[in-house]
Amino acid sequence: MKICLLTGCANGIGRHMAGLLLQQGHTVVATDVAISQLHTAATTDGWPTDRTLLLPLDVRSATDWQATMKKVLEQFGRLDVGMNIAGVIRPGYAAEIRPDDVDFMVDINLKGVMLGTRFMAEIMQEQRSGQIVNVASLAGVAPIQGLGIYSATKFGVRAFSIAASGELRDSGVSVSVVCPDLVNTDMLTAQLDHPEAALTFSGPRVLTVADVGRAILLEAIDRRRVEVMIPPSRGLLAKLGNFFPEWGFAVTKGLRKKGLKKQKELGGKLFYSTTQETG
Repeated sequence: MKICLLTGCANGIGRHMAGLLLQQGHTVVATDVAISQLHTAATTDGWPTDRTLLLPLDVRSATDWQATMKKVLEQFGRLDVGMNIAGVIRPGYAAEIRPDDVDFMVDINLKGVMLGTRFMAEIMQEQRSGQIVNVASLAGVAPIQGLGIYSATKFGVRAFSIAASGELRDSGVSVSVVCPDLVNTDMLTAQLDHPEAALTFSGPRVLTVADVGRAILLEAIDRRRVEVMIPPSRGLLAKLGNFFPEWGFAVTKGLRKKGLKKQKELGGKLFYSTTQETG
């Protein structure tokens, strides 16, 4: 049985991963800034109370992180797995994005992961064991027009995670960065009415939280891969677009057209369900 700490567990990938780890018999410290929604998720999904600890956590706050880690050590004495999953998105072009949106995304998506990794690593390094999984995005592999700030935060998560992986590997601590394509969560819904986010919808299909969960367990936890692309084929395409930006610009027009069509198809639907898949 492992002691696992996860952020962003009130919904989306974090909620699904908490349930998945609990199904496997692990103990989960599930955190979120929206504590009432977190309790609702735990009740709705039937998380076992004897192996679940629900804690409020604002990932932007070092003080919150310190308090959370203190509670974990007091109650369990160790931390085996840490997953930084909490994230937000606000579409917008470079010349139009609101300054408040810049602060919001950078603080949660990037600073939150950096602080989480820092405090998790401190405990794990002393233990000489542990695994850290940071969730980024394929937008952190190839920059997405219309999502420039979001892309920048996920590029930062990916860079920081790979650097931390090199720093910690000799201490018995692994760090993995997971980069999924568009996932069926409320973050998808937040982009449906924003044509500037059309490129996000250009993939062959929308991933489910179950797709991401399986990849995290197999590639990040079991195989301890430093970088996990979901799906690998789109990951390769993203890397090519990053290596050759002019080529990326050339194919953007067609991809944007495809994305706008899919946005229109999905618009007006309740695409994201609060009931998470468990497969």
